[in-house]
Amino acid sequence: MSEAVIIIGGGLAGSEAAWQLARRGVRVRLYEMRPRRLTPAHRTGNLAELVCSNSLRSRELTSAVGLLKEEMRRMGSLIMEAALASEVPAGKALAVDRERFARYVTEKLESEPLVEIVREEVTEIPPEGLTIVATGPLTSEALAEDLRRLTGEDYFHFYDAIAPIVYADSINWDRVFRADRYGKGEGAYVNCPLTREEYERFVEALLSAEKVPLKDFEEPRYFEGCLPIEVMAERGPETLRYGPMKPVGLVDPRTGKEPYAVVQLRPENREGTLYNLVGFQTKLKYPEQERVFRMIPGLERAEFARYGSIHRNSFVCAPRVLLPTLQLKKAPRVFLAGQITGVEGYVESTAMGLIAGLNAARIVRGLEPVVPPPETAHGALIRYLMEADPRHFQPMNINWGLFPPLDLPPRRRKKIPKRERYRLMAERALAVLSRWLEEIGET
Repeated sequence: MSEAVIIIGGGLAGSEAAWQLARRGVRVRLYEMRPRRLTPAHRTGNLAELVCSNSLRSRELTSAVGLLKEEMRRMGSLIMEAALASEVPAGKALAVDRERFARYVTEKLESEPLVEIVREEVTEIPPEGLTIVATGPLTSEALAEDLRRLTGEDYFHFYDAIAPIVYADSINWDRVFRADRYGKGEGAYVNCPLTREEYERFVEALLSAEKVPLKDFEEPRYFEGCLPIEVMAERGPETLRYGPMKPVGLVDPRTGKEPYAVVQLRPENREGTLYNLVGFQTKLKYPEQERVFRMIPGLERAEFARYGSIHRNSFVCAPRVLLPTLQLKKAPRVFLAGQITGVEGYVESTAMGLIAGLNAARIVRGLEPVVPPPETAHGALIRYLMEADPRHFQPMNINWGLFPPLDLPPRRRKKIPKRERYRLMAERALAVLSRWLEEIGET
């Protein structure tokens, strides 16, 4: 029998990867340091313990995360099985009883003959054999240092500084203009101009907005280059005009003048369906982000694909260090899974564990690792990891802006109501997934 695949970390991604390997007849040695050593966020020794919300978000197929869950269910996900077995009423969301959920996953893996659970901390990646690193947002300093050795010193991060992302079709294009500073470049940036009165109202609203409190294990370790937008505003009423909202070198073609202040939006993907609010990393609560950022001209009806945040999170710069199979470029025998890959959220982390487990099993069985098609939710996430701009890479939730557009003329696409468009994209994804699984022999 072949050597066991090593999995470091028994969270959502590690547990899912272990299950995918075992159901394909591959032995697994799963290392989890809890309960011998607890993290500041965990309370038990159960595998797949949820440390924040008990919600896995929308279950509707017209939401991207609902589609991702359905794909996982069809691919035999243990985490989805556990969620459905422990769900609690939550309307259109899938929420779970935390204890029952974690206990279900733990008991399933403990009773699986091909899975050996070792309650020890791992501080180094084994020098030989297949290994899946699924240590999550609280990766220890020691293991992180070993990952740096394999990936490159500059490509490992301990804190997110995430700016919000809005859907392009929710921008009021009549109130914005395209331009790069001083006319340099190709006009990639979209600029939202503010008058003095609009700027002052925005700053006032920003300063009074509610913020997310820091967790016990977090400290406000901000860097000058990525301060929260509200922290910058606290330094003085004009600070933002000399920082991320500076208008210098930008002329509004409608007035022929430089605006008093400007918010720049940067394309987040090649299709131009998503735009990032440059320099707007924030600790504001999500409803407050909607309220305050919709005061920006052009964003009055903005819909958010991702909200801004700053929190502790260990992740690699995926475009530089990962293959689309989730193997390290410099050490293909090592897979990454979960949030450490650069995805955000319970479901997305689990999905990366599923793909890492599937691919590790294929290698053990002498098969080539595979990449899900970009029309699927799994493939759309992985494509983001591979194609995001490495200079500005930040973790991402699944959202419809990551998917290829429907194969329809642009005019016809725009006429289709949004919910119907998402339904068609979900149907396409599930049909493509079914064909793909059959092609690779994983049905």
